Amino acid sequence: MSTEDQEAQEEELLALASIYSEDEYMRTDAAPGGEIYLCLDLPSAFVVSIKSNSATNSYAHNFENTVSFLPPIVLTFELPPGYPSTTPPNFTLSCKWLSPAQLTLLCQRLDDLCEENKGSVVLFRWIQFLNEETLDYLNIKSPYEIEVSSNGVQDWMQSPEKTLTDGVLLERGALDRRAIQDVQSVPALIQYILDFNEVQEKKAFDRKLFLCNICFMEKMGSECTHFKACQHVYCNYCLKDYFEVQIKDGQVHALNCPEPECTSIATPAQVKDLVDEQLFRRYDRLLLQSSLDLMADVVYCPRRSCQTPVVQENYLDKPMGICSACKYAFCLYCKMAFHGFSPCHVSSEKFVELAKEYIMASRERKKEMVKIYGSFDKAVEDMNKKWIRDNSKPCPNCKSPIQKIDGCNKMTCTACKKFFCWVCLKILCPENPYKHFDTPVPCM
Repeated sequence: MSTEDQEAQEEELLALASIYSEDEYMRTDAAPGGEIYLCLDLPSAFVVSIKSNSATNSYAHNFENTVSFLPPIVLTFELPPGYPSTTPPNFTLSCKWLSPAQLTLLCQRLDDLCEENKGSVVLFRWIQFLNEETLDYLNIKSPYEIEVSSNGVQDWMQSPEKTLTDGVLLERGALDRRAIQDVQSVPALIQYILDFNEVQEKKAFDRKLFLCNICFMEKMGSECTHFKACQHVYCNYCLKDYFEVQIKDGQVHALNCPEPECTSIATPAQVKDLVDEQLFRRYDRLLLQSSLDLMADVVYCPRRSCQTPVVQENYLDKPMGICSACKYAFCLYCKMAFHGFSPCHVSSEKFVELAKEYIMASRERKKEMVKIYGSFDKAVEDMNKKWIRDNSKPCPNCKSPIQKIDGCNKMTCTACKKFFCWVCLKILCPENPYKHFDTPVPCM
């Protein structure tokens, strides 16, 4: 290698290291070269969808999403001893969202740029082209459909021909071996695109200034929280105080955007970033408990020392729970040890209350109560007898129970039609029953 070539290579590599961050440029130690990661500037509201050539990935046809960033084009290069005077750099181009045919066109253009700048360093010209001209050169516009072949380059090389959107025809074997579509599977590609876009959006957000509508101070995005559903932004200091008060009061479902009438809710990850560990544990526990309370098939172990959430099961057509922590099998109605077909045991006072409910219940509810607690016939009969004793008197002639609703004390038995006095239960004269009440003290 000539001294001039060696100096030119070293200067070019040092210039790359000084201009680009470690996330954008990595220099290799084994030989002069490195990797450059080029993240293109996309038009606003750029829509991408994914098309798969494999029948097994047909479900991925429905993927469509608006993104601000797509994964980078990776330029991997090595500078040979004759560069730049006589030999061009060795390189590969890899990308997850460009097809092998599209990457082949970019490789051809990089070769053309080498020829146009023969004898001069070319890496910066390559980077400029890939950064600024790729979308126009490949005629990529929104909405953009990503083509993914099931076996990568191999499928493309074996196909008879492939036509690109700009009219360039690639015949069999025309794909460049330096063009690599770095895709393992369609689901993995979808997740990678979404994750990369989220990370890059966070980086862009952190570098901007925002006005907090609570303290009315401008803060960097890195000091703020962004509610994605509503796009409102507040500084972390104000939100921290707001979240702490709500969590201490047990209002874990009230951690919403402070904007009036806004219904956006803070995510658990956002809450965790703002409050201390002890308070987040309280938030997490209350949130889980409130969620479980809304689930009809989840109960808590009745043992006070346990209280583990339990999913109800059915055995012998009766609901039961088996605690995964203490292994206690219990009846979901009475919370006692599971008792199969036997009725639930309750105290006599409780059973009286249930009997009162049974009398007023609907037919369906009565069936359910009998299934749980057994027959209520005797209890209802006893209640009726007690009510009769407390609210009626026996007819002195036939002993039929008679209730007085209103009126005077002269009573007529509905069964035997005899007249009698309600106070002393004396049978009255049928010809003049009121004569009994004419004396000053009739019931002596």
